[in-house]
Amino acid sequence: MAITLSSLRQFDSLGFDTIIDVRSPAEWAEDHMPGAISLPVLDNEERARVGTIYKQESPFKARKVGGALVARNAAAHLEGPLAAMDGGWMPLVYCWRGGMRSGSFATILKSVGWRADVVEGGYKTWRRLVVTQVYDLPVPSPLVVLDGNTGSAKTAVLAELAALGMQVIDLEGLARHRGSLFGAVEGGQPSQKAFEGALALALARLDPARPVVVEAESSKVGNCRLPPRLWRAMVAAPRIEIAAPRPERAAYLTRAYADLLADPARLAAVVGLLRPLHPAERIAEWQAMAWAGAFATLADSLMAHHYDPRYAKHRARMEVPVTRIETQDLSTTGVAALAREIAGQLRG
Repeated sequence: MAITLSSLRQFDSLGFDTIIDVRSPAEWAEDHMPGAISLPVLDNEERARVGTIYKQESPFKARKVGGALVARNAAAHLEGPLAAMDGGWMPLVYCWRGGMRSGSFATILKSVGWRADVVEGGYKTWRRLVVTQVYDLPVPSPLVVLDGNTGSAKTAVLAELAALGMQVIDLEGLARHRGSLFGAVEGGQPSQKAFEGALALALARLDPARPVVVEAESSKVGNCRLPPRLWRAMVAAPRIEIAAPRPERAAYLTRAYADLLADPARLAAVVGLLRPLHPAERIAEWQAMAWAGAFATLADSLMAHHYDPRYAKHRARMEVPVTRIETQDLSTTGVAALAREIAGQLRG
C-alpha cells in the first residue's frame, strides 16, 4: 500500500532506511526530497523518447518501450549501488506523481524480498506540502531576528545558539550562501525549489511555544528568494543587534572568508562588481589591497564605505524593538559568550 504524505512533520517519522528518487537526472537536479538518493529508471533522453512515443504513437507502445528501459536500468542499480543492501533494508520510492516509474521499480525491489513502498502522488505531493508551508501558512513560532553590521559573527552566533538548544533557522546554510556579494561558497546554491523544500521542513519542525532565531537577511540570500510571508515576518520581528568595533569585525571576516582570500584574483574580481556604486579610484584601491594581501585593511574599508552605511540606512527605516548587545571580542570564546547572553535573554 502506498504511503500517503499528509504533512511535512510526518516526513521525519516515515521509518524507511532509504528514500529513492527514480525520476530522471534533470528532474532530480531541479529538486528532490531531502535526504533522497537518485536512482533514475529512465535517464533524460530515455524519458523524452518515451514521452514522444506516448504522444505521437500510442500509450501502449510507450509503456512497452518504457518497461524495457526501466527493467534494464533497474538491473544496473541492483548490481551496482544496491548490491550491498541486506534482506532487512526498507526503501521508499517516488517518481513524479507516484505512477509507472516508482511502481515498476518498487515491484522489482519487492520481488527481491525487500519491503519497498511508494509515495502516493510522488514528488507532486511533496511539492504541494512545501508550497503550503512556505507560501500559505504563517511562521509557526515567534520570530527573533539576529542583526548586526557586516562581520558581527551572526552566523557563528546562530550556530552556538543551536548548540545551546535554542530554535534557529540558518537561512544562509539552507541557501548555501553567506548572504553578501562575497558570499558564494564551493558547490553553488540549491535551486529555488530545493531551498524552499529545506526551509519548509525547518519551519514544520518548529515548536510553536518557543521563539525561533534567524539571521537578518535581505529578501534574497544569493539567488534564493525568501518566501514573502517569512520576509514580512522578519521585517516586523524584534531584533537583537550585535555591536562590535570595526577592527574586530575586520579580523573576524578574514577568518570567515579564508576561502575567498586564498584566491586574490577572485577577490579582486568580486570587488570589481561594486563599480556602479563607488568611484573608480576607490575600486582600484580596494583591488590593490586584494592583490597585496591586505585583507583586514580591505575588509575595514569595505565596511566603512560600503556595508556599514547601507546597514545604517536600512535600520533608519525600521520601527521594531531592538536590543543592542556590545562586544569587543569576536573570537571563538567571544562568540560563545555572546550566544550564552542572547540565549539567556530569550529564555527570560
